[in-house]
Amino acid sequence: MPKKKTGKYTAVLSGCGGMSGHWLRSKATTKNAKVVGFMDINLEAAQKRAAEFGAKGAIAGTDLKQIIRETGAELLIDCSIPEAHYQNTMTALKMGLHVIGEKPMADSMPHAKAMLAAAATAKRVYAVMQNRRYMPGIQRVRNALKAGIIGKVHTVQSDFFTGPHFGGFRDKMKHPLILDMAIHTFDQARFISGADAQAVYCRAFNPAGSWYAHGASANAIFEMNKGITYVYNGSWCNTGRHTSWECDWRIIGTKGAITWDGGDNIECELMGEDGGWLRKSKSATIPKKFDRKAVGGHTACINAFFEAIRTGKKPMTHCGDNIKSLAMVHGAIKSDSLGRRIKI
Repeated sequence: MPKKKTGKYTAVLSGCGGMSGHWLRSKATTKNAKVVGFMDINLEAAQKRAAEFGAKGAIAGTDLKQIIRETGAELLIDCSIPEAHYQNTMTALKMGLHVIGEKPMADSMPHAKAMLAAAATAKRVYAVMQNRRYMPGIQRVRNALKAGIIGKVHTVQSDFFTGPHFGGFRDKMKHPLILDMAIHTFDQARFISGADAQAVYCRAFNPAGSWYAHGASANAIFEMNKGITYVYNGSWCNTGRHTSWECDWRIIGTKGAITWDGGDNIECELMGEDGGWLRKSKSATIPKKFDRKAVGGHTACINAFFEAIRTGKKPMTHCGDNIKSLAMVHGAIKSDSLGRRIKI
């Protein structure tokens, strides 16, 4: 297990695009890490980030292995594009670094399995950014379901509809919605329900007017264990009435249902006991209690990573758990390509 340590860790950051700034500004990063190296295939981007956020004497370059050797860094923060996660993470783990990286974990399941094995062999912490687990709303919903407020859960549905104009790699990649965004939603579904996917049928499509090259919308039905069906509806080229980035959710159980708008609005109704054709429902209150140490989005997720390094306690988003969410992503993509239900 990792030894306990106080003070800051030396870090290298790979992938110096727009998202990297969000990571580097996080209080969790500035409190726990001294970034001594910056890597990007675009040298100017790496140099810019080094000038903005680097420790004294920080270096910038295009060769991750060389930067790690020159800096002697202890961990990697990987903000690169999905296709680069495998190479960057494997390089760092094989050189003895801890890793925290952007989602999705990998661009394929064979790559993800190799990364999982490399982390185990190296005995290093490898965590993936799944910041939505660290939100008050999702934890309140999860706690309510665990308490049995709506009875045995059998149906979970999420609706994600928004219309971002990113520019860059997302506009050209295959399955941008499922691969780059739905990983968040699928992980939320697992976290909320406490269930894992066993099979899926998915159809991805590119609607008229889409500004993406491929698959900006999708519908998927997942067969989860514990007798739960999870339904995903999503689009990244929506033209009005957007949902939140955290989705609109409906969870149905044997005693009632919960809706959550992805923010602070959580409503619950329980089925009435009177007879008749359509039984009247009654409102129920969802407790506002949650673990305040485990909320804070990106910052909380990064803090959990550093706590894991210091204590050996696995973070919620460690690679061994996150690969199960990634399996839903690649299962959905495979189902779409084959045009049929597949097992996960």
